[in-house]
Amino acid sequence: MSFIASVRRTVSGVPVCGYLLLLAACGNKGASTPPPPVVEVAAVVQQDTPIYGEWVATLDGFVNAQIQPRVSGYIIRQAYREGSIVLKGDVLFEIDPRPFKAALDQAKAQLAQAKAQLGKASLDVERDKPLAEARAIARGQLDTEIQAKLGAQALVQAAKANVEQARLNMEFTQVTSLVSGIAGIAHVQIGNLVSPTSVLTSVSQVDPIKAFFTVSEQEFTDFHRRFPTEQSVQEQRRRMPLELMLSDGSVYEQHGTIYFADREVNPATGAIRIAGIFPNPNNLLRPGSFGRVRASPKTYPGALLIPQKAVIELQGSHQVAVVGDDNKVNIRPVTVGDRVGRLWIVTEGLKPGERVVVEGLLKVRDGTLVNVKAASAETAKAGG
Repeated sequence: MSFIASVRRTVSGVPVCGYLLLLAACGNKGASTPPPPVVEVAAVVQQDTPIYGEWVATLDGFVNAQIQPRVSGYIIRQAYREGSIVLKGDVLFEIDPRPFKAALDQAKAQLAQAKAQLGKASLDVERDKPLAEARAIARGQLDTEIQAKLGAQALVQAAKANVEQARLNMEFTQVTSLVSGIAGIAHVQIGNLVSPTSVLTSVSQVDPIKAFFTVSEQEFTDFHRRFPTEQSVQEQRRRMPLELMLSDGSVYEQHGTIYFADREVNPATGAIRIAGIFPNPNNLLRPGSFGRVRASPKTYPGALLIPQKAVIELQGSHQVAVVGDDNKVNIRPVTVGDRVGRLWIVTEGLKPGERVVVEGLLKVRDGTLVNVKAASAETAKAGG
């Protein structure tokens, strides 16, 4: 059978009908128009917005007292438990008091001897004064006795001072805490010989506790320029709460305040050290811990906010896809400012209430007609 005859038979049979139906179906599919893409949009929000900053912080005791003895001697007792809370005046260590007790007794004896000498000198003056006035004895003898009495009085005063010093040394054998706080590990043991240069332990007052952090010179200057007087600076510091984020990511339940700023900017880092204080009633916070301090040093009035994921960053410029009332997309350049959580402040290019695309940016270009779907609250706040 020839090729032409085969084609004629195929055209005259059923397979031709199937072929025509297939062509018709393909023609209908090519003529259909795809629906506009669905995008999620969020409205531009205008509101006064606090600008927050975060800085790495190191905790330290409000007072850290090194406990050192005031006299030399052998440790005979440790009177506290390491890591416990002690009060100001509590005895922490005891030094062997026997040498100091002997010195005190000796000083008291010397005081008694000086008082006896003063008594004799006083009697000599009282006895010879009438005789000198009657010229029964030489005036020079009376003068010598008067001077001896003054010398005896001076010896009594010196002896009293020695007794007081010996009594103080006796008291200093009881080494007490200078502050109320948490006592640290003992650096000496019973039987050790210590001197006034020895460090026995440390006691830290931790309620309140200090949090040291550093801010840049620019941040410090910007803060102070907004408040013309030192009084207004101090007032703003009291009104600006500090949040402390602990190393486990949790936020400490107590708010703190700024305590002071250091006197100088570190020339090596260009930063200045700030001290905040936080209440610490349960002694949860300890010196040496790390965290992050968060605060809002300024508020941006009437800021325009959009989700970060609505912003397209391209070669240093920023764009957003704005959906108009006719549901057409307008790709618009914008100027952005600070980031606030998962939102971005837009300083130029948008108006309050305009709609920006937050989901489906890859589906649109300038002039695209879209089906609009309102983004959920979580999506509208989410960042990129």
